[in-house]
Amino acid sequence: MLRDLRKSIDQMAMPLPQYHRIYLVLREQLAEGRYPPSTPLPGELELARDFGVSRVTVRTALDRLAEENLIARYRGRGTFSRGSENGASQERVAARGVLENIVDNSLKTSVRIVSLEKIPAPDEAAELLELAKGTMIQKGIRVRSLKDEPLSCLTTFVPGHLSTNLTRRNLLSKPMLVLLEEAGIRISSANQTLSAQLADHFVAPLLKVDIGAPLLAVKRTVHGPDGKPVQLLRGLYRPDRYEYQMHLSRVGDGARIWVSQEAPPTASPPSKR
Repeated sequence: MLRDLRKSIDQMAMPLPQYHRIYLVLREQLAEGRYPPSTPLPGELELARDFGVSRVTVRTALDRLAEENLIARYRGRGTFSRGSENGASQERVAARGVLENIVDNSLKTSVRIVSLEKIPAPDEAAELLELAKGTMIQKGIRVRSLKDEPLSCLTTFVPGHLSTNLTRRNLLSKPMLVLLEEAGIRISSANQTLSAQLADHFVAPLLKVDIGAPLLAVKRTVHGPDGKPVQLLRGLYRPDRYEYQMHLSRVGDGARIWVSQEAPPTASPPSKR
């Protein structure tokens, strides 16, 4: 019933425990609606065979799903999907483009400030923000949550002279991009890269994931109207609660080239989304 799952697990290069890899696969299947509410999952023996692991390993993965209220386990009857009947369906925040929904998504989430301090710019931050080495910048670490469940851990670097109104009080009530624009800094564009990263000992407890769990990593440099960088952001997102959407359009009749409809480098400043 679950063909090729063992192959998929073996191909994972991440140093995760076997039970956690199985948990991730089953959790994604539940989120996709593979097993509607009250639908039984395959038995422990069948799952153990399909995944090529011991029954004890499968049971550990199922225990984790049960703790999150995604499945119900009944002695003698089996394991059943709870689906959305008990609010177990996973809500995700979608970011459609580089700047299109950043502020809008921020307004839908709550924020907790982990730290906020002035430090000499690290080498990479100084380079990307086009600052002299050692220039004082503001470093902030925030955790954004959706319905009390952590979504992302955001580390931001802002040149010191632009961070006057980026106080704890203001950051608790407004997104950083809004505060920058209120300070007269019109946001014009951003360069962003997406990759993957494993949760370390610092971010894992903040996002309520295991150490080594896979995360979506975002690095974004935001520019003002003159093209000068005004913010460097490193974001780590839980992939089960965040998805990245992109609209592509075909350009030209001869060459089949697809281009993204994200905000281009010459885009006008985004609205207060």
